Amino acid sequence: MKTSWFPEVQVPALRGGPTLRWGVLAPGAIAGDFTATVLANTDQKITAVASRSPERAEQFAAKHGINAVARSYEELVARSDVDIVYVAAPHSQHHPLAMLAISAGKHVLIEKPIAVSPRQAEDIKDAAQSAGVFAAEAMWTRYLPQFDVLAQILDRDDLGSVQMATADVGWKMGPDAPPRFFDPDQGGGAALDMGVYGYWFAHFAIGPPRRIRAIARRTSSGVDDQAAVALEGSEGRLASVTTSMAVTNSGLATILGTDGSARFTKPFVFPASFIIEVAGEVHEWHDTSGLTLRQGLAWQTSAIAQYIADGMTDSPVHGLTDAIDVLRVIDAVRAELHRPSSVEPAAHRPHRNDPG
Repeated sequence: MKTSWFPEVQVPALRGGPTLRWGVLAPGAIAGDFTATVLANTDQKITAVASRSPERAEQFAAKHGINAVARSYEELVARSDVDIVYVAAPHSQHHPLAMLAISAGKHVLIEKPIAVSPRQAEDIKDAAQSAGVFAAEAMWTRYLPQFDVLAQILDRDDLGSVQMATADVGWKMGPDAPPRFFDPDQGGGAALDMGVYGYWFAHFAIGPPRRIRAIARRTSSGVDDQAAVALEGSEGRLASVTTSMAVTNSGLATILGTDGSARFTKPFVFPASFIIEVAGEVHEWHDTSGLTLRQGLAWQTSAIAQYIADGMTDSPVHGLTDAIDVLRVIDAVRAELHRPSSVEPAAHRPHRNDPG
């Protein structure tokens, strides 16, 4: 297999570029992984943290060597030593905390999904534009080197006209999973959690959808626990996305064009390898950064620091309009939970997986 065929990676370097002073709101698990990799692998600074629990904030600061603990979210966003706020709270708190940071004149990076509805995301976009600050959804997968390379391949039409894409994203959530995954009031469900990666990938591959068809299943609490979704983009491009909290699936994704294909060989959400098949040849690309799994969260911070230094207020690779488009897909998927089937079910025949 060949490696020299690929374009050069053009993402901002993890070190040596502009730096920002980051404040962390809501120091949970994702904030811990974010902070650890940012401090270990970039030149970015994390100067303050705030939580609804002072004890949690103190423990987080001690663990990661952060000097300042703010007594409230309001105090953190007002600090002069914070340039940008990272919102890592549960989904239902993304909108109010992002608006809080923007109202204080701070740049903001909001964990995915940026909000729990397109309307909330539009509020964030409008507020950031009015305030003249940078705001982005933390769709960190888009900032990984693999997607910079793949975007260049698509831009130079190596695959021909893209016709179809597939993405599977699912992690089994057992009884010990955080309750928020099953709580509709906290934005629970597969679509708003792991599903956002799959719907983003479909958007990346075929563009914003103009038609969506979904079959979704819900839990006893009313959130979606898995779904199979078909999307149609412009010029008849199609994508299929499966998401699940009931099972762990492959995590793989493909893009199929008239002249070739791209196929991930490891879960595409994380730093991963992929294969291009075109003109009878196979080319394999590997991430050589040494970062694995959630260590890849670091890439978005260096990119955003560069964007802000360049005077941008929206991400050129995953803008606020893109985040809103993805939320519209999620809305459509969640709507399926409350729509009666248009097809009468066939007479039941026993299946090997049926209980009993």
